[in-house]
Amino acid sequence: MSQQFIDPVYPVSLNKVRLYRVRAFDDYPGLTHAIFTRHGGISQAPYRSLNLGSTVGDNADAVKTNFEQICRAANIRPDQTVSVYQVHSADILTVNQANRQPVMGRADGLITAERDIFLLLRFADCTPLLFFDPVRQAVGLAHAGWRGTVKNAAGATVDAMVKQLDCAPENIIAVIGPAIGPCCYQVGIEVMNAVAENFVEVDSLLTRHNGAIDHAHFDLWAANRRQLAAQRVQQIIQSNLCTACRTDMFFSHRAEQGRTGRFGVMIGLRGEAG
Repeated sequence: MSQQFIDPVYPVSLNKVRLYRVRAFDDYPGLTHAIFTRHGGISQAPYRSLNLGSTVGDNADAVKTNFEQICRAANIRPDQTVSVYQVHSADILTVNQANRQPVMGRADGLITAERDIFLLLRFADCTPLLFFDPVRQAVGLAHAGWRGTVKNAAGATVDAMVKQLDCAPENIIAVIGPAIGPCCYQVGIEVMNAVAENFVEVDSLLTRHNGAIDHAHFDLWAANRRQLAAQRVQQIIQSNLCTACRTDMFFSHRAEQGRTGRFGVMIGLRGEAG
């Protein structure tokens, strides 16, 4: 079932870097996580200011400086982070000290049960999915836009944690981070057809207004929540932050017509197990 908090995520400022933390994760001191915002970096408009995307047209030196600043804010070294080339897939890679690289390859999810490996992905409307199993002491992070969602990136991440890391679904805490909400995410026939092919009861995910047949509003949050529940994840937390509504805090590809940056999400376990 979903956990209910008055404020499931809350803002923090660290060395001028503004980020959100997950309230339910505060009970686990070994867990380091951050949902970064667009504030605290040096990039110029339209990427202002904490852009972490290196493929959106921003100055490479600014992106590098921004990356170094989020690492300082999280109190980790840049070489402790692991990322991927995000390709809107449901491919999930397992990271350990033996195979770790700064960029693991083409995928949209990372999992690990080893310490001092900090998973880092980038977003601007697609859904960040954070995972933590406090029993197995394992973490995961996935990127799910509409393509990743219809491919079940959420379920694939849970499945990988179970099969590769020996996690139990009922122990996993899953967080649906800031993403474009059903209020703003209007989609066309291609997406509507893909949703219909991969979900049942699609009327609860696609809302048509004024009898429209060629467009609808897609609820990415609910779709990912449904997939997590189907994997027997019982602890699901939803941030309820729409990136398109909150361009004051987050980059939004849709709301900013494609000329914008990418905010980062990070999760990992620090130091030795207690």
